[in-house]
Amino acid sequence: MKIAAQNRKAFHDYFVEDRYEAGIELSGTEVKSIRAGTLNLKDAYCTVKEGEMWLHSMHISPYEKGNIFNKDPVRPRRLLMHKREIRKLHALVKQDGYALVPLSVYFKDARVKIEVGLCRGKKNYDKREALARREAGREMDRAVKQRNR
Repeated sequence: MKIAAQNRKAFHDYFVEDRYEAGIELSGTEVKSIRAGTLNLKDAYCTVKEGEMWLHSMHISPYEKGNIFNKDPVRPRRLLMHKREIRKLHALVKQDGYALVPLSVYFKDARVKIEVGLCRGKKNYDKREALARREAGREMDRAVKQRNR
């Protein structure tokens, strides 16, 4: 598996409760552009409309050699999942205050896959706590490294 992009902001802003793998409907030049690593997941999100899951605000830069075949960089793209999974996720998102957030884009064999997270939003104090915990871990690692010298 070759990871093309990760959404680090999602891990900062949300608690990831569950992860799902989805295919994505792309054109040929978009796949070539993803292989070149020119995509951005920062503000991307997923919605469910009429039994289909859609990915919004994922920016895939136009392929340099694609000329007329290039598509709009931020167009909505359909995600490919089983219907029962989509129904289950739609019910959770409607009721419990969850959000569907793309976590990463990767290649599985020759296909582009998206890891979608069922996420619950963090409050500001949760974000500060996570930042303090990460900083404390770094300090401990530095101290152990310096002591072993």
